[in-house]
Amino acid sequence: MFAKKPSKSGLVGGLLAFVGMSAVASVLIAAAVTPAIAVTGLTTNSALGVFDELPEYLKINQLAEKTSIYAKASDGSDVLLASFYAQNRVTVPLDEISPYVIDAAIATEDPRFYEHGGVDLIGTARAILSNASGGDVQGGSSISQQYVKNILVQRAEELADPDARKAAYIAATQTSIERKLKEMKLAISIESKYSKEEILNGYLNIASFGGRTYGIEAAAQYYFGVKAKDLTLAQAASLIATVNNPNNLRIDYEENIQANTDRRNYVLERMLAEGKITQKEYAAAVAEPVTPVITPPSTGCQTAGGAAFFCDYVTWVIKNDKAFGATEDERWNNFQRGGYKIMTTLNLDVQAATNAAIDERVAKVVDEGNIAAASVSVEVGTGRILAMGQSKDYSADPEVVATGANYTSVNYSTDSRYGSSTGFPVGSTYKVFTLTEWLKNGHGLNEMVDGKNRIWTGKEFTNSCEGVGDLNNWNLQNFDGRGTGRVWSALQSLINSWNTNFMMMASKLDLCKIRKTAESFGVHRADLNTLTSNPMAVLGSNEIAPLTMAVAAAGFANNGKVCTAIAIDEITDRNGKKVDPPKSKCNQAVQPNIANTVAYAMSRVIEGSARWASPNDGVPFISKTGTSDNSEHNWMMGTTTKVSTVSWIGNVTGHTNVGEYVFPPYVFVQGIWRQVMATANSIYGGDAFPAPDPNLMKGKSVAVPAIDGLTLKQAQELIESVGLTFKDGGEMDSEKPKGTVVKSDPPSGENTAVGAEITVYTSNQSLVAGPGTTLGMTQAAATSSLQSGGWVVQVILAPSPTPTPCPSTPPVDPNNPNVIPAPVQSTCPAPPSPNVGKVIAQDIVGGFVKPGATVTITVQQ
Repeated sequence: MFAKKPSKSGLVGGLLAFVGMSAVASVLIAAAVTPAIAVTGLTTNSALGVFDELPEYLKINQLAEKTSIYAKASDGSDVLLASFYAQNRVTVPLDEISPYVIDAAIATEDPRFYEHGGVDLIGTARAILSNASGGDVQGGSSISQQYVKNILVQRAEELADPDARKAAYIAATQTSIERKLKEMKLAISIESKYSKEEILNGYLNIASFGGRTYGIEAAAQYYFGVKAKDLTLAQAASLIATVNNPNNLRIDYEENIQANTDRRNYVLERMLAEGKITQKEYAAAVAEPVTPVITPPSTGCQTAGGAAFFCDYVTWVIKNDKAFGATEDERWNNFQRGGYKIMTTLNLDVQAATNAAIDERVAKVVDEGNIAAASVSVEVGTGRILAMGQSKDYSADPEVVATGANYTSVNYSTDSRYGSSTGFPVGSTYKVFTLTEWLKNGHGLNEMVDGKNRIWTGKEFTNSCEGVGDLNNWNLQNFDGRGTGRVWSALQSLINSWNTNFMMMASKLDLCKIRKTAESFGVHRADLNTLTSNPMAVLGSNEIAPLTMAVAAAGFANNGKVCTAIAIDEITDRNGKKVDPPKSKCNQAVQPNIANTVAYAMSRVIEGSARWASPNDGVPFISKTGTSDNSEHNWMMGTTTKVSTVSWIGNVTGHTNVGEYVFPPYVFVQGIWRQVMATANSIYGGDAFPAPDPNLMKGKSVAVPAIDGLTLKQAQELIESVGLTFKDGGEMDSEKPKGTVVKSDPPSGENTAVGAEITVYTSNQSLVAGPGTTLGMTQAAATSSLQSGGWVVQVILAPSPTPTPCPSTPPVDPNNPNVIPAPVQSTCPAPPSPNVGKVIAQDIVGGFVKPGATVTITVQQ
């Protein structure tokens, strides 16, 4: 297409413009001598008012550089997870750039670079003549002028506000004499402040090479897979050729290869003409085809492999941290351009174990439903996130996500502000907060709780936050589907995760305060709405993120001190200066004695619902399991004194019973936790947990009230009025009126734990007053007396007294006085008994016995 021939009026106008520009040009001559004189002259010449209004100084800001996220390997080395950039740039000094690049740039773009003071008068005059004749604004820009333009474009792109960014970009690139004048004046300005080498180095580092590739180092690595200092002559010429029209000459598009080759050859011609290369070098380079070796840079969290979702979380930390900017757009812009080195908290070994544990048990795509798994681990006492994984492949590209159900950008471990997830119902893991509030109210682990089946109504609960709501005739079931419960201690209720017992505990508390206790442990809904506090919330109906529950569990292992999660250990900027990362904030959620007592109860859960969780490595741990309705969500929450891990298997969307995929799902989720913690324990170990508070073991006590003689109903009302649990022990033999209380177990007056079960026995009125005594009466008289009273008589005859031995010594023989004769044994007659024929014993005397009972009497013979 040919350019239009200028009209006569256009030529006249152009000539007039040329005359006006000549005044500018006359002053710019000074720039050929010294930039300082040029600047002074411009500001003192009244004919140059347009120049007077232009800024005299341009501050050269630091260039946008990519930010990289790292983790530490077990040997202490840095492992790159991912890099992010608005402009892929690696700034390098001039001595790390191939001389071919430097020579090509000067020969092609500004042959008189070392001769002028910022503006090439010859090139500028050529442009003025072209413009004066009515053509478009021509080139002729020196390297310094191009540098100025790139700086202004760079500044425009740094603006977070889209409208401001667009306006600034137009101002920096528009085709106008005013923009050209501004470039000239600013070029002269920077020449007065910076050396030629600094300007040339800055130019080569700021220049665009197509797409998001900026600076010669990034261009060399991307297009040819080498460092800038190792570029060949032909490669250097090809890259400098690209600067002329970056997006039309970039060689990662095959259709641009010929155009780049033509421009490259022009660059080589200029280098030859300027004496930068020999004829032989020129011929060899021209003969060499443009052969790119495209080496895409690592960019975005998809390059972080198994740590991609953790990497994504880190980016959201930056987006939400006002230390990086006032708005999310500004923070993200700064992040992509700031050249930060971010050292994360990730432990690569624990992360690998997390990935393996999930991958071995849960497929990336599940035919039975939209089912997935996630697991996250944090360090107790610091909040440092050690691992974060899930059963999906990461991609933030909607087009990639659309290709398969294995892809997602949603981080199931986190809140909506940190990965777009809205959480999942946590089931019975939430019961630890009801137990905590139970202990805060003076109750104890060994207090008995009546969990027998009952129909619940709203009037049985207290909620000072929001009321109870519509709750009528709620027939609560336990996990096994059986409505029948039993009286358990609070401890046993946690071990076996009985819903009915915990609902009874909650009914004795303020539901609002249970919510506030959970909130003190950092617990919040993943959708950032306020936690609900209705009765169903006691059983874990709130949708919460696994990371949130891991932080809460760590609080119980840390004497009640909860530390918020952090993902970054250290940030340094491009100059090596440290930048403060977001810090973990710790608060004392509950007193240590309460936390330690809850921890003791959680340590016993392995006896019940968590019996498949132990790594069997000797490291003590505490835990709580959780299952939502229909087994749609299954949780394992547990912690040592060093590492807290929460694992989840459930529905991302939908309501599939996970047992249709893996059965039983609560065993599978404990398997994930067990495998992760086996690795964590081998690295971090773990100590014994503190002993529980003895006072919180027994809790409140109360004396069994006096109920003897009361009716069964009266006894039940009195027992329950003091916080004890009534149990009907049935009837027993008694002389008391039928249906009145005979006794209780434990007995009246004895102290026992609040909620303890009191078994009450009532009279069947089957006993009568027992017989009187017949001792000393003859057998006949005693028998007659007893039989007349309706008693059956049984007689036992006591034998007569037995004669006792009577030893005697015969007289001594006078003929043998020294021989003592042996005693002679004989019997002595028994003394006469005064009770012969009389009753000497009777087994039943007085008291209360059944009518017609057998009375045994013993008669002396």
